[in-house]
Amino acid sequence: MKEVVNVCSLIAVLLAAWCLVGLPDATAAPRKTIAVSEFDNKSSWRGQWRIGWGMQEMMCTALVDTGKFTVLERQDLDAIMAEQDLGASGRTGKGSAAAIGKLGKAQILISGAVTEFEEKKGGEGAGIGFKGFRIGGSHEQAHVAINVRIYDTSSGEVLDSIRVEGTADAGGLKLGYSNADFGGDLGGFRKTPLGKATQEAIDESVQKIASRLKSVPWQGKIIKATPSKVYINAGSKGGIDDGMEFDVYRPGESLVDPDTGMTLGAETEKIGRIKVSSVKEKFSIAKIVSGADMQRGDLIKSE
Repeated sequence: MKEVVNVCSLIAVLLAAWCLVGLPDATAAPRKTIAVSEFDNKSSWRGQWRIGWGMQEMMCTALVDTGKFTVLERQDLDAIMAEQDLGASGRTGKGSAAAIGKLGKAQILISGAVTEFEEKKGGEGAGIGFKGFRIGGSHEQAHVAINVRIYDTSSGEVLDSIRVEGTADAGGLKLGYSNADFGGDLGGFRKTPLGKATQEAIDESVQKIASRLKSVPWQGKIIKATPSKVYINAGSKGGIDDGMEFDVYRPGESLVDPDTGMTLGAETEKIGRIKVSSVKEKFSIAKIVSGADMQRGDLIKSE
């Protein structure tokens, strides 16, 4: 009798496991694509180290480390921004220029401004200095403040504005360089009190960005459509899994502000729903659950 019970228990476990095979992870979600522009230095810092570049690199790294986002490569962003600048100059044909504030590959744009970036030092009188290097007792206090804005790239709308601060202290006998020039060495900068304060501010801003973007639906596009299935522009690298379902929308005419010329968005019409059936690295294939006549350029959104 005991053996029969054990066999039944084993069968129940196997059946439960079999039922779960093929079902998407309930916690899985597509990763929003984010671009980060170089930060604007509005502080009094005038050292040779490029604050804007360093902040951009640190922000990109922190966003990638969350595992929640696909971060646009810096060189790709530079190329897109250069194309937008060219379009704004009027040197391209009408209707062919890339729109300012609209990045085709990124759903979200993060921009930032450094408003405070300072390091106060004390107790260096007992130290010994020679050609910029110092050995001796010192106490350093660093303070960093940044303003971060989150943009919806399809409309240029500011979704949120965040202010964060970071502080760090260091003291005691140490060897350091006091020429306010880190020579572009981001690794060396991170070890300084100013670098630690910067990292604290970046980490806090990333937490707030991630929290704010939870309420923003993921968005992608159809790149090819047939009567029974569609191909979408996101795959495993974008967090897409088998079994995920999305609503499909047909974009209408763009709404452009007559005064600024900025695209404010467009009306959309829900035309159906799709379910992912095959996932590749950079694209996925989905079956049409409802609706018809889907086409290239139609929008897909998560709930």
